[in-house]
Amino acid sequence: MRSIRVPTPKEGFVNITRQVEEVLEGHTGLVYLFVPHTTCALTVQEGADPEVAHDLLMRLAELAPMAHPRDRHLEGNSHAHLKTLLTGVSLLLLAEGGRFRLGRWQQVFLAEFDGPRTREVWVRPL
Repeated sequence: MRSIRVPTPKEGFVNITRQVEEVLEGHTGLVYLFVPHTTCALTVQEGADPEVAHDLLMRLAELAPMAHPRDRHLEGNSHAHLKTLLTGVSLLLLAEGGRFRLGRWQQVFLAEFDGPRTREVWVRPL
């Protein structure tokens, strides 16, 4: 297993496609990605239009607002935990010759919901 470190903004999508591919070393087959964190996620989304990320963050904020009167979590970041629950902490993707086999517009992103931080992504070629 390999890992990469990803500096993140306060909230947003960080394209990690090329950074992960650098550690694949020509691998062909499946690649498992996992983040060992509870307030960020992994996703495959459109990478060409930054407005997609904006729209996704806006809609997630509607589903999981920053402050909810019934939140009990002392750190005050329950919204980030809920967004992670909705998006997921792992991906299973295909690779060929060290590059992901993705659709035309697809890229791999780390979604940060409680930054800024430096996050770790575990990469396991299978």
